[in-house]
Amino acid sequence: MMSDSTVSRRKSRRRLSPREKYEMWISIVTGQVTQREAADRYGVDRSTVVHTCRVAKRGAVDAVAAAVPGRPGQSAEVAALAAAREEVERLRATVAEQAVALHLQEGKARWD
Repeated sequence: MMSDSTVSRRKSRRRLSPREKYEMWISIVTGQVTQREAADRYGVDRSTVVHTCRVAKRGAVDAVAAAVPGRPGQSAEVAALAAAREEVERLRATVAEQAVALHLQEGKARWD
């Protein structure tokens, strides 16, 4: 069981708005504040700051990865589906070429 002094030292849970999370992440990325300073400024635990930064970085990397030059932005799922369709077409063409080659090879063996 926790004592009253342990409970009183804990910060109350505070939920940050998406805008606050974004502003916090930008201020950390640009070097304006440290993670500890951001936690104090926004009244949250440092683990919340670390988690928010990790999620923001992952989201930014996914967004950049989905962007294809010369095309409007695509989600990761749409980009993966387009890549899979291109692979299916490439494999279909390869199988057709191999079928023709096999037919020609077997056909030549009969004429000899």
